[in-house]
Amino acid sequence: MIFSPASRFIQTPRLTITPSTPDDCADFMALERDAQVMRFLNGGHPVDRANATGEESFSMPMGTEPEVWTARLNTSHIFVGWFGLWPDENKAAELGYRLARSFWGQGYASEGAGALIDWGFHSANLAEISANTMAVNVGSRRVMEKIDMTQTRAYASEWLEDIDGKEFGDVEYAITKQVWQKRSSGKL
Repeated sequence: MIFSPASRFIQTPRLTITPSTPDDCADFMALERDAQVMRFLNGGHPVDRANATGEESFSMPMGTEPEVWTARLNTSHIFVGWFGLWPDENKAAELGYRLARSFWGQGYASEGAGALIDWGFHSANLAEISANTMAVNVGSRRVMEKIDMTQTRAYASEWLEDIDGKEFGDVEYAITKQVWQKRSSGKL
């Protein structure tokens, strides 16, 4: 994995991950129009940004957010998805990601999310990174487990949207810098 703090890019064996730009917005919007991509975010309703209220419970990046990174294939520069790391004032951050369906089930989510976690601990000096998903979102939970995050709690949230499985609640996963360092040094 290659980190470039000066130009802020991350390169993994298959992905180049860079801070998003407004040029990425059309790709972001295409994800939001895919019902399967949006299934665990708003019940699978394609998002029409022209009619968005601003009350949505999910991110709709425009490419101007410093927390959002765009992932493209190294070889062809085809858009894979986006990853986000939203820091708070306590040196903690929340991880999020959204991938185009054609890249599901191939390890891209784990590769990109793991790389962003590495960047967060190595370059941003974060102390902890967490991520949340619906308990029934098995794919996302698998990604979190593959990148050494551990489930820290299960909880019920108030969903604005009617989403299948919301009655089973949500889960939070996390990894600390200390655990990450042990993993990185091979002591875990």
